[in-house]
Amino acid sequence: MHPMLNIAVRAARSAGNVIARTFEQTDKIEIEAKGSNDFVTNVDTQAEQIIIDTILKSYPDHSIISEERGIIAGKDADYQWVIDPLDGTTNFVKGIPHFAVSIALKVKGKLDQAVIYDPIRGELFTASRGKGAQLNNVRIRVNNMKELNGTVLATGFPFKQKASIDAYLGMFKDLFAKTADMRRAGSAALDLAYVAAGRIDGYFELGLKPWDTAAGELLVIEAGGLVCDFTGGNNHAKSGNTVAANARVLKNILTDIRPHLTPAMKKL
Repeated sequence: MHPMLNIAVRAARSAGNVIARTFEQTDKIEIEAKGSNDFVTNVDTQAEQIIIDTILKSYPDHSIISEERGIIAGKDADYQWVIDPLDGTTNFVKGIPHFAVSIALKVKGKLDQAVIYDPIRGELFTASRGKGAQLNNVRIRVNNMKELNGTVLATGFPFKQKASIDAYLGMFKDLFAKTADMRRAGSAALDLAYVAAGRIDGYFELGLKPWDTAAGELLVIEAGGLVCDFTGGNNHAKSGNTVAANARVLKNILTDIRPHLTPAMKKL
């Protein structure tokens, strides 16, 4: 295992232990509203601090961008860690056991290492650039579906961008008519990990943040899939509009998304 991936795994497991322990003691969960339909708990911040401390202990000069703390500028800007300490906070708060720790490392702007850890199931998804993707040290691959017929797609509702609901529902309707079924599970990180593992055939969501998708993107790519924005370009990290699947399924998803793109979505 790459030494920096090993540190990421250590950080994810340490944070995951705290999350899992608190999940069984709901009276210790403190909830605050960050904005409309956007929540943070004391567990998010505690897990995030554990991850940051673990990384900086080994790599004190590295930079970090995390969901709750924002940007921590280090002396070495070539190395930037992208952290979501608890992806699926709403599930966590509601007692739904589907959430994950997500940690990625960018080297000179390129995704290099990735960890997504589900502390409830004990599932550790990892990837290193050019070295493939694994689930609990077993190689994973995206599936080889060739068309939308028979696929199961994952998605997320635009709960932070409700002005886009009509466009989103148009996309959903057209895709749902051609697929076997759709899933909305509440964790973008796990949705992408599941695409990488072949459990889900494709994924689309709008309005995501870099920490939601960074680790999952590398997992999908290293598992043989593709990740892009709604226009088929590479602007998903900025726009937050993300599609992931194998090449053929992704092309079909984009075909059904394209007619519903608003002018604002096309510009992003």
